[in-house]
Amino acid sequence: MNKTLSDNHQVGIVFSFSELINTDFHGNVNAICWHRNLDGDYKEIVLKLQLKENITEVSIEDLLALNLSEKGTVAREIIVNDLKLLTDFGASPSLNLLKNYEKDEEFDFISTDVYSYHVDRSSVGTDTFLCTYHGAASDILPNDQATQKILIPEIREKLKELHNGPDDEFETFLIDNYFDLHYLPKPNAQPTNLGKGNLWRLAVDHPEQKVLPCIHRAPEENDGEYRLILIC
Repeated sequence: MNKTLSDNHQVGIVFSFSELINTDFHGNVNAICWHRNLDGDYKEIVLKLQLKENITEVSIEDLLALNLSEKGTVAREIIVNDLKLLTDFGASPSLNLLKNYEKDEEFDFISTDVYSYHVDRSSVGTDTFLCTYHGAASDILPNDQATQKILIPEIREKLKELHNGPDDEFETFLIDNYFDLHYLPKPNAQPTNLGKGNLWRLAVDHPEQKVLPCIHRAPEENDGEYRLILIC
C-alpha cells in the first residue's frame, strides 16, 4: 500500500523552487517535494522525441526543435524552465527519455540496480533532484521500514563467500561494490509514490548530511510507455 504525501512524515511539502532548495532536511524528513499539478501535454513530447538508446539524454536544443501543439509547447516551456532553474542553482540536470534501465542479473541473492531500493552516495555535499513528466514514477520509503541488505544474515554469508578475503577487508569490499547502498522493504512497508510533475529533492549519503539518506527506487516501466524524467 502506498502512502499519500499528506500523511507521510518523511516528506516536506513546498510550493516554490525557492522553498525547495532552501528548506532544510530535519528529523525524519529526508525528502522535499515541490508539489505541482503541471499543465501541458508531455506525452506529445515523448512521442516526438527520438529514442536512440534505452536511455537517451535530451537537450534543450532537442526540445526546441520539436514542432508542438499549444499544450505541447506549454509542457516544453515548463521543462526548459526546470532545467534552467536547476542549472542556475549550480546543479547539473539531465533530461532523459527512458525505455528501461539495465537490470542487475549477476547475482541471484542480491540486486544492486536502480529498481532495488537504494540510497545515493556522494563524497561532497549535494542532493538528488528528480521529476517525472511522463510514465511511471519512482517510490521512496521511510528508513525505519527497510533493512540494509548487507545486514540480512543469508545475504551477508553469501557476500562473505563472494569476498573470499581477509575479514578486516570485508566492510571495504561491501562499500567498494555498492552492496551497502541497497535495502529490502520490511513486511507491511508503505512506500510513497513521487507522482508526475512534482519536483523532488532527496537527501544523499555524504559527510555533511544531518539526516539519513532517502531510500528510493526506479519503477517498473508501464508496457509500451517511455518515461520522461529530469534527474541530477
